Amino acid sequence: MDLEGLAPDHRLDGGDLDCGSGLVLLIREHMQRVPEGGVLELRSRERTVCDDLPPWCRMVGHEYLGQLPGATDVEKRFFVRRGAAQAVAAEVAALADDKARARQYEWRLRARSTGGMRTTAYCRNFSFTVGQPASFEEKDEHPSAVEVLLGALAGDLATGFFTACARAGLQVDDVEITARAKLVNVLAHLGLEEGDPSLESVVLKVFASTLEDETKVRAVWEETWRRSPVAMTLAKATRLDVQLSTI
Repeated sequence: MDLEGLAPDHRLDGGDLDCGSGLVLLIREHMQRVPEGGVLELRSRERTVCDDLPPWCRMVGHEYLGQLPGATDVEKRFFVRRGAAQAVAAEVAALADDKARARQYEWRLRARSTGGMRTTAYCRNFSFTVGQPASFEEKDEHPSAVEVLLGALAGDLATGFFTACARAGLQVDDVEITARAKLVNVLAHLGLEEGDPSLESVVLKVFASTLEDETKVRAVWEETWRRSPVAMTLAKATRLDVQLSTI
């Protein structure tokens, strides 16, 4: 089949997702917009999709047509023809089941401390060490819990923003985020007086290295912000001040 001359009925940018981290759910969702016998074009930068997509198509009743190079060295374009009516009905049911399981999914972590102002956290195939709750030293052996929290926020937003820009077709070379935080009452955390030890505010400065139209970049940032689980959770508890600059 001449894939170069093929006009897909619908396109999906899968970004860096693999089939086990939400890509299959997205494919099923977007396949509903393709007529029976129509073609979905999937663009992906994840190398494992080459091996995982063809057998998945055979399993669910769609026809895998092949692949072409994408817009960059790491991107590929995959073409899938939507299956017959019975396959479509099965996919609708599978999509509903995937969404139900996604809504019930829980992230789990186990933490253990044996003293020495440090705790080891275990999740999936990872482990990392967290130091004291909040440190005022210039150097420590391990990051404090507050620093881990800020790192999770900045990491969530930086990765999400970079990926969302790529999906929107915007060329961004680098994303850097600086984070600063203050407690309402540091002395309450130290047990020196009664008060509120929570975060008073978090200030984020986001720098995106890009030559793209700033209005488009800011629109993608706003979408990233609204979809961030860590940012939306912290926004309910404290004041988040965010400044975005394109450079």
